[in-house]
Amino acid sequence: MAGVSSKSLAAALESLEPKLATATTALARELFEILELLDSNAGLRRALTDPTRESASKSALANQLLAGKVGAQAQEIFLELVSARWSLARDLGDALEVLAATSAIAVAEGHGDGSANLDKLEEELFGFIRVVGSSHDLQRAFDDAQATDAAKGALAQKVVPGAGEVGELLVRQAATAPRGLKPTALVQRFVELVAKRQQRWIAYVKVTRGLSAEQLNRLQAGLNHLYGRELKINVTIDPTLVGGIKVVVGAEVVDATAATRLSELRRRLAV
Repeated sequence: MAGVSSKSLAAALESLEPKLATATTALARELFEILELLDSNAGLRRALTDPTRESASKSALANQLLAGKVGAQAQEIFLELVSARWSLARDLGDALEVLAATSAIAVAEGHGDGSANLDKLEEELFGFIRVVGSSHDLQRAFDDAQATDAAKGALAQKVVPGAGEVGELLVRQAATAPRGLKPTALVQRFVELVAKRQQRWIAYVKVTRGLSAEQLNRLQAGLNHLYGRELKINVTIDPTLVGGIKVVVGAEVVDATAATRLSELRRRLAV
């Protein structure tokens, strides 16, 4: 996905982020259900992404499509996608798949120790890739056009016994609706989305000189307070750094220009 579609997806993910704190697997399932409707009707995809069609007309079509099928939040998310611009008709479905998977992953992240839960989810997904990738019988079973979605979904669950609700949802989705990919390839994409969420739990810190154990503890406490979560700290030394400290958490860069946010951390690190 590139160009205007890439920008539309980025905007959709930004809009989704505030909703993820209360996301449920039900929301993710509903978004995947909408994706199934899109994938089953090429004419519908073209109509919803037609740049010459008015937004009100596309919204009306989307509302008609979803009436009584999904909840208000899933419908709202999809309507935002429909109102955006897409280079290709398929890009709308690809974006919806990313939002659905991201919603599911956020559910795992939001339970207890988010970082540990994401690690567990990632291992479950890698487990599916390893097992299926090493078995020609499983690969043929998932490729079998005569097998029902229910059968493929049940088989996917057996491949990763003991997987959590989110892991099970994602491998089932990959097994039943790989959308032109091998199931393992789609699960790999889901792994990449998990890794993206994990970056929110890692603080990459650059400082001008080495830190003592006490300073590192103060840095940890300060960053945890600043970001409201238990972060993993990765510290590197850069003597040329201006301002004494630079912090990157996820996509956010906090450096010396953001003095109001870093003044407290600098004070905590002072000898």
